[in-house]
Amino acid sequence: MGKIGDQMRQDLAAAGYAEGTRRAYWDVARAFVARFMKPPAELGRDEIRQYAEELRAKGTSASRLKQHFAGIKFLYEKTLGRPAEVSFLAWPRQARRLPHVASAEDIGALFVALQQPKYRAIAMLMYGAGLRVGEACRLEVTDIDAGRMVIHVRHGKGNRPRDVPLSPTLLLALRAYWQQERPPKPHMFVSRRGTRLSPESMRTALKRARYDAGLKRRLTPHVLRHTFATHLLEAGTDVRVIQELLGHRNLTTTEGYTRVTHALMSRTTSPLERLPGVDKLVR
Repeated sequence: MGKIGDQMRQDLAAAGYAEGTRRAYWDVARAFVARFMKPPAELGRDEIRQYAEELRAKGTSASRLKQHFAGIKFLYEKTLGRPAEVSFLAWPRQARRLPHVASAEDIGALFVALQQPKYRAIAMLMYGAGLRVGEACRLEVTDIDAGRMVIHVRHGKGNRPRDVPLSPTLLLALRAYWQQERPPKPHMFVSRRGTRLSPESMRTALKRARYDAGLKRRLTPHVLRHTFATHLLEAGTDVRVIQELLGHRNLTTTEGYTRVTHALMSRTTSPLERLPGVDKLVR
């Protein structure tokens, strides 16, 4: 994409997007331009519409389509200053899915299977504090405030910082990891090369631990975060508190995490049970 590609990278950085979002938008915009083998300035509404139809014809998922459209929209709206070219693009509707929630027993088995203190500590951060995997991997030593028992999440999604509680058990896990590995400052978690640990490394470690523990259901970083929110809700935590802990801008997003839990359903009594005289009808 040449000069325009460089400008798009600068525009993405200036807009404050997270590193992963910048990379994703750049990749999909580059794929679009490569499809027609012309400079983006020579491509317009017709090519964008054709590309969108090709993606749909290939069965691209709604979430992936949304990512493609977002990257292309950014390219034309912000970098090229031609918003009319992408004005017809609408976000595809995504099917609402119930989040997978792990049991306390499965979480415990996973922690046991994560024998490296580094990976166990990160998993505990995701389940015990609701951190995203990227947020956990980007933590620095000074973000752990043992005096106030708080974790400072300085690089949250959308560059929105927040504080989350640091539980005593989580603090012990972090200290055990720190005493054993002593990573080079400022990073809390590093790779073998001494650089900041990548989220993909953590995903791989979780996958391996899941199989080692003999767990059949998937346990991804996002499942740990789902489970954090759901277990808090089951314990009686207000959903607005959970919203703040998760770093959600919109309460609707939080409600999507927590709208169904087994424990809450089991405590819900059907109005049929309270109907006077109904027991005589079923005998």
